[in-house]
Amino acid sequence: MHPVVNHLIQLQELVLIRDEQKITASGAEHLQQLDSAIEGMRSKLPNDVHVLFDKLLKKDHIVIVPISDAICAACGMKLPISQIQAVRGGKAVHGCPNCARMLYYPESAPRRVGGNQRRSEPPKVGISRFSSHTLMVPRLESTDKEGVIRELAFKMEYEGFIDNAEKLVEEALRRETILSTSVDHGLAFPHVRGVEGGGLTLALGISKKGVDFGGTGKKLTRVIFFLAIPTTASAFYLKLLAGLTETFRDADARKVLSDTQDQEALWKALVKVTRSTIK
Repeated sequence: MHPVVNHLIQLQELVLIRDEQKITASGAEHLQQLDSAIEGMRSKLPNDVHVLFDKLLKKDHIVIVPISDAICAACGMKLPISQIQAVRGGKAVHGCPNCARMLYYPESAPRRVGGNQRRSEPPKVGISRFSSHTLMVPRLESTDKEGVIRELAFKMEYEGFIDNAEKLVEEALRRETILSTSVDHGLAFPHVRGVEGGGLTLALGISKKGVDFGGTGKKLTRVIFFLAIPTTASAFYLKLLAGLTETFRDADARKVLSDTQDQEALWKALVKVTRSTIK
């Protein structure tokens, strides 16, 4: 991968993390640290790329996207083979001829492979658009962050929603090294971006004893939402994050989830408490 492309991917990740922090209200200190890191990385871009990055950023915070099945993952345009080969060669920074976003070629990445709604089924609403009763884990067995993420990722794979759970775990843990996804009230939102092939997917796990997710506070994390996010669903993800954060600031809502004993009960509880906050 071209070193500037790798730099851009890391820079974009910081920008998106900042967007998350603004929604979860995780503290001004984190925002200041992210602003400083973002500015430092922007200043190291070549001048022409710097100008293009800033121009694209004004329109959308997704400025560099993967090629997925020979198409731009952002706008869906089918790319010519010559351009795909050029991007894969990594000798320069290339842009999508349709949406102008910069492109990169992921050598390996998890993909969403199933869990799609049948045409005969009525349209799904609320949290059902993003999850399923099969992705509920009312009693996580793991006692640490890596184990919890691994348990939820492999649950997604086992239920046929994604492939390559091991890669999903690797990417989620890499994201955690930048800044913990734990927030107040014992919640955490570990996630992986760029999981193409379908819509945003959410799994939910409950840790009865609590897990140290490495956040700034000392409170253990008990409610873990694990998300696989395709490029085109970045805006949906932020809306979902906002809705979940709003819902589970309420101690009663958290207790409803924690008190469930089986998969079906957890799913029904999640649907009920998010009915007014997630449309």
